[in-house]
Amino acid sequence: MNDLISAVITLFLIMDPLGNVPVFLSVLKNVPQERRRAIVVREVLIAYAVLLVFMLLGDHALRLLHIEQETISIAGGIVLFLIALRMIFPQAGSYSEAPEGEPLVVPLAIPLIAGPSAMAALLLLQRADPEGTGSLWLAMTIAWALTAAILIGAPFFYRILGERGLTAMERLMGMVLVMISVQMLLDGLGVFLQR
Repeated sequence: MNDLISAVITLFLIMDPLGNVPVFLSVLKNVPQERRRAIVVREVLIAYAVLLVFMLLGDHALRLLHIEQETISIAGGIVLFLIALRMIFPQAGSYSEAPEGEPLVVPLAIPLIAGPSAMAALLLLQRADPEGTGSLWLAMTIAWALTAAILIGAPFFYRILGERGLTAMERLMGMVLVMISVQMLLDGLGVFLQR
């Protein structure tokens, strides 16, 4: 049970729904109001499908490429650390220029929800417990459902928390992700040094 809760929290923090609320609103600002909710639902469903396919096939692809668990842990820790730093010290303009028309897959589904860190975390969790695919699927689904609910209700959360509240939440999540990424990196280095 503790492993399930830990996996849900880790995946939820990596998906960063509260930090993505302003980005989603910015990307969708040129889309008619009545279409926005349908687009967000479509994008979160696409992200779920991508994560599910990656959870089921990603480990096989990495085995085919002879990539070891410690490599995934070190690389995932580095990528997660960089993403966490961007959450703590946001850069202006990465997704703020809204594209013309409706976004499809990029940037909302991938990389904002189903990004490289979420995929690396899924691989690490799967390699840590190869028999626990069902519990990993449950953890991923719960984290995704919480993320989807927040992103579908993005205007509500933006009104309640405001820009400063969302920024504070994102930075807090970033601090937790820094600790998770450092732990992933240390775990990978520990396994590598014991060889």
